[in-house]
Amino acid sequence: MNKKLNQAPEGHSMTQAESPMGTTPGYMPGFGNGFETEALPGALPQKMNSPQRVAYNLYAEQLSGTAFTAPLSHNERTWCYRIRPSVKHTHRFKKIDLPYWKTAPNVISDVISLGQYRWDPVPHSDEGLTWLTGMRTMTTAGDVNTQTGMASHVYLVTESMVDSYFYSADSELLVVPQEGRLRFFTELGIIDLEPQEIAVFPRGLLYRVEVLEGPCRGFVCENYGQTFNLPDRGPIGANCLANPRDFKTPVAAFEDRDAPSTVTIKWCGQFHETQIGHSPLDVVAWHGNFAPYKYDLTAYCPVGAILFDHPDPSIFTVLTAPSGVPGTANIDFVLFRERWMVAEDTFRPPWYHKNVMSEMMGNIYGQYDAKPQGFVPGGMSLHNMMLPHGPDREAFEKASNGELKPHKLDNTMSFMFETRFPQHLTEFAAKEAPLQDDYLDCWTSLEKKFDGTP
Repeated sequence: MNKKLNQAPEGHSMTQAESPMGTTPGYMPGFGNGFETEALPGALPQKMNSPQRVAYNLYAEQLSGTAFTAPLSHNERTWCYRIRPSVKHTHRFKKIDLPYWKTAPNVISDVISLGQYRWDPVPHSDEGLTWLTGMRTMTTAGDVNTQTGMASHVYLVTESMVDSYFYSADSELLVVPQEGRLRFFTELGIIDLEPQEIAVFPRGLLYRVEVLEGPCRGFVCENYGQTFNLPDRGPIGANCLANPRDFKTPVAAFEDRDAPSTVTIKWCGQFHETQIGHSPLDVVAWHGNFAPYKYDLTAYCPVGAILFDHPDPSIFTVLTAPSGVPGTANIDFVLFRERWMVAEDTFRPPWYHKNVMSEMMGNIYGQYDAKPQGFVPGGMSLHNMMLPHGPDREAFEKASNGELKPHKLDNTMSFMFETRFPQHLTEFAAKEAPLQDDYLDCWTSLEKKFDGTP
């Protein structure tokens, strides 16, 4: 069973598989599952991966996300059955420039990354921007050439990609919308994305991005290292935090379209393009566990203290990308959403601290409890490794002197891209983005209270 989807721009038409499982049409539930899906009946080979002749005269092609000999629990690959092999293109790769999209290492000599920084939302302009031209890198960390570290970006998108396609050979991309709605047409299916959702697009996956409702703004964490996974829950046990069933992977959808098209590839921090004579979104069927997925952040079930003290913020981890050091992530994606505060005799907001991790925060909507003023929806802040930070004076006084009755934190959703590496500001972040020069003032009014008495 399949259905025909007619999508803008005119002339594009995709055939999509029906959803045989789960409760969300167009998607299959589960995290890291071995999925199988076909948009035409019988297109998916059974009992083998590479038959001598694939049904419908399709080509078999494997997309490997890990080394062939990676341990089974970490091995990621997907078999695709497509109209043309992806190696078919008509021109050699040509280097192009996307000046606002930066990659680590990217240390600017006259930019100081040491400090506490906060930005207002990067504003929209009258310029028409696509997913590629609208990417604005804020920080980079690690080294893409050794496949460690990350970059954080803001995207501003007002125009759809037309007969234009992209993939990153460098990284997987975690996308966090803050404003507007986007549709990602990928080789393995269609993902619609809006605020309060996230999506992850694997390294090597090709896609086109269209605007459903604009203008669009959001955040991107570009992960150079091991892929995102669910964190181990430890004593929390089998439930809460992000549950596997709430992750959704798209069913197969393909486009059989002959039209001059452009493919752009990000490779070792450089961008190259080539021309092809057809839509590359021509995977009719696929099976495997290396695929894009989306997640509804309102499905995240936070846990916390129910007697006293404020637990470490690691209890709010949605996804983690491990490093070679156990327990020290290449990246953690952490969510601070609505929740109850009930701890007795406890300073409830995050405490003052210095950390071995570098923290890039973004506000999706509402008010963050540790910074009632200044940290606005669409804004970002950076507290680099071993740089002290914590609540401003207003938050400190309120939390220190307020009545400690059960309190619901409402209208709040912020997140953090946290990494073991120092995050270096880009020239855009330091000189063009709307930096709040008075951010440090939120702590200057913290006064000495010590007087020698208990």
